[in-house]
Amino acid sequence: MIVLIRLVGLLGVTHVGLKADDFIKIGPGSYTAQRPEGCEPLPREIYKVKSLKGATPTNQWWSSVVWEKHSQNLFPHPLAMVCHGGGMAVTYPGAGIDGRSGNIMGGGVSKGGDFVIGHSSSAKFTETRLAEYSAWMITTEVQEGEAKMQLTFGHGSPFVYGKISGGNPLIRFAHKPIIWSGKQGESVLGITVRGNHYGIFGASGSKWLGEETVYENEGSKGYFSVALLPDKEPATLGAFTQYAHNHVVTTKVSSSHEKGILSSIYEVETKKLEGKSEGTIFALYPHQWKYTSTPLTSMSYRSVRGAMKVAMGSSFETAVPIQGLLPMFPKEGIPDLVRMKGYLTAEAAKKKTDFGDTYWEGKHLGKLATLSGIAEVIGEEELQTQFVDEIKSRLENWFTASPGEKAPLFYYDANWGSLIGSKPSYGSDSQLNDHHFHYGYFLRAAAEVARFDSAWARKWRPMVNLLIRDIASPKKDDALFPYLRCFDIYAGHSWASGHAKFGDGNNQESSSESMNAWYGMMLWGEAIGDDVARDLGIYLYNTERTAVEEYWFDVSGTNFPKDFPNVALGMIWGGKGAFATWFSGDIDCIHGINWLPFTPASIYMGRFPGYVKRNHDRIVEKREKGADYNNGWGDLVAMFGALNDPAPAVKYLDTTPDCSLEGGNTHAFMYHWLNTLDHFGQNDASVTANHPYVNVFKKGGKKTYVVYNFEETPLTVRFSDGGVVESKTGGLTVKSD
Repeated sequence: MIVLIRLVGLLGVTHVGLKADDFIKIGPGSYTAQRPEGCEPLPREIYKVKSLKGATPTNQWWSSVVWEKHSQNLFPHPLAMVCHGGGMAVTYPGAGIDGRSGNIMGGGVSKGGDFVIGHSSSAKFTETRLAEYSAWMITTEVQEGEAKMQLTFGHGSPFVYGKISGGNPLIRFAHKPIIWSGKQGESVLGITVRGNHYGIFGASGSKWLGEETVYENEGSKGYFSVALLPDKEPATLGAFTQYAHNHVVTTKVSSSHEKGILSSIYEVETKKLEGKSEGTIFALYPHQWKYTSTPLTSMSYRSVRGAMKVAMGSSFETAVPIQGLLPMFPKEGIPDLVRMKGYLTAEAAKKKTDFGDTYWEGKHLGKLATLSGIAEVIGEEELQTQFVDEIKSRLENWFTASPGEKAPLFYYDANWGSLIGSKPSYGSDSQLNDHHFHYGYFLRAAAEVARFDSAWARKWRPMVNLLIRDIASPKKDDALFPYLRCFDIYAGHSWASGHAKFGDGNNQESSSESMNAWYGMMLWGEAIGDDVARDLGIYLYNTERTAVEEYWFDVSGTNFPKDFPNVALGMIWGGKGAFATWFSGDIDCIHGINWLPFTPASIYMGRFPGYVKRNHDRIVEKREKGADYNNGWGDLVAMFGALNDPAPAVKYLDTTPDCSLEGGNTHAFMYHWLNTLDHFGQNDASVTANHPYVNVFKKGGKKTYVVYNFEETPLTVRFSDGGVVESKTGGLTVKSD
């Protein structure tokens, strides 16, 4: 788990033994344990062993295991597998990666795979259940009578570890394997099937025996393993043999931050069943190996995320520069205060009296939070109070449940361990989809109120923390929620689908809305003095940021296949990358869904201005109306392009002050965003600080440091380039070279 300080502040209250008609009070707020009318029910059956207690994880790469009798295709990389009645099919999709279609296709997983790991005493298992899980590896279990088998596998592991009773391991190959090391009757074989190389490892003294395509490990002693090999060199097989019987028991990550660097240590605990070596073999994703000082071998695998490089041992460490962020931009980025006040006044007049579903309500709350910050920096206290009061009123309504009420409220499903908002949307109820997208807006809105009204924040803190715990509880033993529900620790990013019941595994479309959730968590934690929420937000925001840069954007051009014609992906899937969305094939939407909502924290997308230009120019080339931004999501295209060169977008907004907007955007923030970049310049990603609430801009050789201080005491902020800012209390300080 993530090692952070002071867990008590975030965890709040727990409730046990909920009844169907309970309304649970938590602080001044409440939620219900009764499913409101209009919310679709969740399945009653969860496919896990009875001994596995606690809230069931969802929104993971392996979630279909607990939603189905067996599973859909699973993509832990570099391997892929699928559980079915005959056991578990295993394959290596690396050789099939292709980008010519305009998507990145990684090859599917058939029920035969390269081979199927089965049991000599049972040809058919009724179901597969989750037996154990840790940060990035899981154990599945099948059992029919005395025949029982557990298989452990996960992200970055070329191994599948097996435990078996009531018979022997059985491997059914898709084709007759080529044995290039060892021979029948030995415990270790190097084989090739369908062009992919594997080691199969029985216990010492056991024998692999078979004919044609079926091999049994006689005398197995109850354990075995198989491993995907990078090549068929005898030395490679020898290296893997050293670790073959070090079964991984658990995996974990710990993180800390200091002087602008986020350090994360990925560790495994193994159980040595035989042999002398300690540890295991890792395959690191690009967002890991590009930031590690851990020695890497010359071996690697292909994946739809790019090359995975191999390390050996019990742990590896990454060091990621922290991208600073601000709750709002400074006044200096507003050239015409009268115009800005006009924009804000127009927005204040739109005060809504109805409530949307959790997603569209969230987008409205997000707009209000951004508008509040703008009103503050231009000294419009009355307007800011209007925006903040509307946030308070709306959140308090959501945070209070009462008998007979259908919406807006939250209800808790004790079977699955999830807090579900009503009205739900996009499967947030029956599939547990997108909770971090929806609730991230709520968190940022609550954080904005907390900056303005600490008493309100203290009062409603228990309900806000419930939302945090639903999407990213920091404790494995949380009584109500699973540990880090939406976030995949090893893959470095979140997943949107609760069940992952797709042939291509789980998926995430809007990486930027995921980032918005962690932004809200950082601000909330700092505003109320909760180091746990703040530090967890820093870890999630900066880890997912590196994944966005590598897998949605490929900013360095090293991960997408050379024959892939696009410059970004709309959706990341376990088994592919799609230049698409769930809702539209329009190029603005395919790109823009990974930009919105634009907030001050969207500055992370400008860390690589050269890539921004390449991305923006490709969209303009492919758009029906080119650089005429007054259509589609042209406002977002203009705002994204401004991260490289704001001048054209500033000119566009000046000539089209009431331009068309995406539904979550406002003219006020568009004006502030474009002119802040025009005034201060690009985001200087080379500079970090000992305080996370900063931005550093550069323009024409001149740097500007912007610091936000939440405290009522002065703050000295030191930057990695030698810059020092003595920040004033409770607000923004701007200092230029």
